Amino acid sequence: MDRIAVWSILVYALAVALGGVFGYIKAKSKMSLITGLVSGAALLAAWFFSTTKPETGLAIAIVIGAVLVVVFITRLIRTRKFMPAGIMMSLSFLATAVFVWGWLALA
Repeated sequence: MDRIAVWSILVYALAVALGGVFGYIKAKSKMSLITGLVSGAALLAAWFFSTTKPETGLAIAIVIGAVLVVVFITRLIRTRKFMPAGIMMSLSFLATAVFVWGWLALA
């Protein structure tokens, strides 16, 4: 399970970064671009850590994922639009759950 969780970090990193790029393309939101790329880069770093120390990489990914869940819940409440905040909130919640599951499997 931990291998699935580790590779899920990479997939989630790409999804978050691409979400920021699409947010910029669609809405010209520089904040989406910056936060998407920074979050994606941080998740990419977590993935690199997880290739040698899965516990550390997954712990970092859990923290980032949890923060992004809160960010997207806040955006969903503020905008009341499921796209894109609701989709990213759901993806972030699912990814964080996978990271937690993988981290617990290592214990």
